Amino acid sequence: MQVELIATASEDSAFLPRLGLGTLAALMPPEDEVIYTDDLVKPFDVEKDLKDVDLVGISVDSKTAYRSYEIAAAYRARGKKVVLGGIHPTAVPDEALGFADSVVVSEAEELWPELLADFRRGELKPIYRGRLPSLAGRPNARRDIFRSKKYIPFQVVQTMRGCPYPCEFCSVSTANGTTMRFRPVDEVLAELRTLGKLIMFADDNVMIHRKYSGELFSRMAELDKHWIGQCSLAAVKRIENVRLMAESGCKALFIGFESIDEETLRLTGKRQNRPSQYREVMDMLHDHGISTWGSFVFGFDTDDPEVFERTVEFGIEMKLTMALYAMLTPYPGTRLYQRLKAERRLTNERWWLGQNHDAGSPYFVPKMMTRETLHEGWQRAWKRFYSPSAIWNRWTVRARSSWIQTLGYLPLNVMQNRLVKHKILGKNPRFRSNGDFDPMSIALQALAQPMATGDVVAGAGKSLRVINE
Repeated sequence: MQVELIATASEDSAFLPRLGLGTLAALMPPEDEVIYTDDLVKPFDVEKDLKDVDLVGISVDSKTAYRSYEIAAAYRARGKKVVLGGIHPTAVPDEALGFADSVVVSEAEELWPELLADFRRGELKPIYRGRLPSLAGRPNARRDIFRSKKYIPFQVVQTMRGCPYPCEFCSVSTANGTTMRFRPVDEVLAELRTLGKLIMFADDNVMIHRKYSGELFSRMAELDKHWIGQCSLAAVKRIENVRLMAESGCKALFIGFESIDEETLRLTGKRQNRPSQYREVMDMLHDHGISTWGSFVFGFDTDDPEVFERTVEFGIEMKLTMALYAMLTPYPGTRLYQRLKAERRLTNERWWLGQNHDAGSPYFVPKMMTRETLHEGWQRAWKRFYSPSAIWNRWTVRARSSWIQTLGYLPLNVMQNRLVKHKILGKNPRFRSNGDFDPMSIALQALAQPMATGDVVAGAGKSLRVINE
């Protein structure tokens, strides 16, 4: 049979392969044809792009819910069966079931073969719900489905799932559990050996378990990879961890600072962050050639109207390579959503059913400022951090700076300056997909091209059609 797997897009989507869909493709019987469609690479036209397939599977997060439901409705109107899965249907399965024939709750690896077998018999269940699966012995994601040249040139790899940190606003522990599950190190290394030089770890925290990460990174050193990933500040406070990551090939880390205020971090459950230690941590990372991309959130109950300027000036002073600023978002299933709903502070309880989320946010009433003040302050933060003067003042090259910091800094920041003008301040929420390429993707493609040769693609023996080139 033919199964179409669709990665839908929102205004925040990045040009990254959907590893989860690659894993589902790897679990398909070899006699079946997989059609992979990426809505960001080539926006899906619900009038022209519907296909005569047997089954449609759509991966949904909260910001792609509207788009996912739209495509699902178009297929169902033609009599096609549609399955929805991902973090959003897991949080609101009853809502998702109103737009689909079947909904997968939780992670899908163990449920997908059962679902396919039921579909073949004409006995598709409305809900598939299972335990969180072990990550051992799983097939590697099929990478032959990720053919678009618009993707950033890093091969995405996952080593673990789950998070023990009880951050109120985060949906990771809600969807993936509070118990950490790891892929065996030997299996991760075996997959890495089939890939090219540039690796992006999709883990929420690459150094959350010192023993596991210590073994993985120690053995990675001989592979001569250049990798980027996400990491908590708790992990990079220790010099031995930073040294280990640098020796294994780490070139950049995405770090969730979230706030520069101690009281805010305490109240939101992000107690592992200590603002008094930020400078020391940043110096250690930079001294070891690791660039930093900081993430900050505005709109916590302790945030006042001056928080925007304080936070941006901190990022400039710390010489962050890049920064991401977000407005606090009450994602369904999180403790934040439940609390704000109980306090009657939500302004739109189903905000994800809108099309342009940035335009309508924030979707709650802040405590110490108006919604308009929060939205305008968020815009000012982006504009100030990526202004020409701030870009220049943040740039620093040290003895061990990586190629991302030396060659990549200016192109990446100039591209971000364009994104601010067109998306954050302008009226083009799909700026990334409306142009020929995503600005970030262009810069990374050009910078990494000499290093990305020699990639080996697995899984080419299975039937495949890619609708995203």
